[in-house]
Amino acid sequence: MNSRRLFLKSGAMTMVSLGFAPALLTRTAAAADSERRLLVAVFQRGAADGLNMIVPFGEREYYTLRPSIAIARPGKAEGALDLDGFFGLHPRMAALKPLWDQGVMAVVHACGSHDATRSHFDAQDYMETATPGVKSTRDGWLNRYLQVTGEPTPLRGVAVTQQLPRVLQGKAPALALSAVAALDLEGGGSVTEARPVDPVDALLSLSAREAFDAKRIVRNATAAGYQPAAGVEYPRSAFGEAMQDIARLAKSDVGLEVAFAESTGWDHHINEGSTDGHLAGRLDDLSRGIAALTRDLGERIASTVIITMSEFGRTAAENASRGTDDGHGNVMLLIGGPVKGARAYGRWPGLRREQRFEERDLAVTTDFRDIFSEIVTRHLGAAPSAIEHVFPGFTPGAPLGIIRA
Repeated sequence: MNSRRLFLKSGAMTMVSLGFAPALLTRTAAAADSERRLLVAVFQRGAADGLNMIVPFGEREYYTLRPSIAIARPGKAEGALDLDGFFGLHPRMAALKPLWDQGVMAVVHACGSHDATRSHFDAQDYMETATPGVKSTRDGWLNRYLQVTGEPTPLRGVAVTQQLPRVLQGKAPALALSAVAALDLEGGGSVTEARPVDPVDALLSLSAREAFDAKRIVRNATAAGYQPAAGVEYPRSAFGEAMQDIARLAKSDVGLEVAFAESTGWDHHINEGSTDGHLAGRLDDLSRGIAALTRDLGERIASTVIITMSEFGRTAAENASRGTDDGHGNVMLLIGGPVKGARAYGRWPGLRREQRFEERDLAVTTDFRDIFSEIVTRHLGAAPSAIEHVFPGFTPGAPLGIIRA
C-alpha cells in the first residue's frame, strides 16, 4: 500500500460466488432504503470565464474592458438572457434558463479563494482540499465529509473520472469509475480505490474484496443497459456521458450520496470568443449536460444539489489575443430542489480599477468554503460540529441562505 491509489483490475481477482452476500452489499442496501440526499460537484478545470458565463450587463465597465468579447445586453442580437436586471446568462447557456425561472437555480458571483495564486495546479488543489494556501493537506473536503458521516461504504462517494480526484482522496472509501457502462467482470473500465498513505490506516479503509464487490454491485444494478427518461438527450461528449452515468448510478439506488465530474478546456488565453468560439462551445456542453441530468433525475432532483466550480476566474479585461488571462474571483452555479433559486447571492464588488483585485481581476467577496459548508450542513445534513473537521482552520460566516433549511 505504498500508493494513494490502488487500481483494481477484474482479471487479477477471483470471481465472488453467486451465493455470497458481502457486508458491503448489506450496508449499501440499507443505506438506499431511505431517501438519500445527493450532491453533484462539477469542476470546470482550467479557470472558466465567469464574467462571460454570468454576465454583469448592468456594469458599464464590463463593456469598456471587453470591447470584442463582451456579451451584449439583453434584448440585443445574441444578447445575454436576463436573470435579475443586472446579471444575465450567456446565450449558449439557454438550457439552464428554465431552471432559473422555476426557482431552482442560483448564482454566487465574485466568489472563490482569498489566496492570490494564479497557479492552476495550486488553486485546484486548494479548492479540492478546502485549505487555501496550505499545500500539506492530505485529503479532500468531500472525503472528510464522508469520514465523519454515515456508513463507510465506497458507493457513497463516486467520481466519474479516470482517477480519483483530490477532493475525494482520503481515509474514507471512495471510487473513481472511468465509465459506468464499461464496468464488467471480464475486463474494461476501472475502479480506483482511495487509500491513505499510512499502511496502518489502510487496514481500516476499503479492502480489495469490498472494492471488487462495489464493482459487482454497480454492474448488477446497471446490467440491463440504461435508457434516460423520456425526452432527455445528453450531449455526445465526455461530460455528457459523465452526467448520464451519475443519473444512472443515482437511479440505481446503490447508495450514492456524493458524485463528482469534471469539464475541461476552460483556459482561454487566445480567441476566447463571445457568443461563438471556444468558450461558447464549452458553455453549451456544460449547460446541456447539467440540464439533461436535472430532467433525467426526475423526482430525485428534489433532494439533489448540483454545484459548479472552477479554480479561479479570468482577468476583467480581454488581452491582445482576444482572450483573457488567469484571474481571481469567479462564479458558482447551484441547482436543485433544495436551492433557493432565481437569485444572485454574494456582494458584487464592481469592475472599476480601484474595485478590482490588484487592479486587474474580479475581487473575491464570498469565500468558496462558505458555500461548501452551507451545502454540507443544510443539504447533506452534517452536524455543525463536523465543520471543524471538514473545513479545518475555517470559521464560516453568516449563512448565505442558498440552501433551504
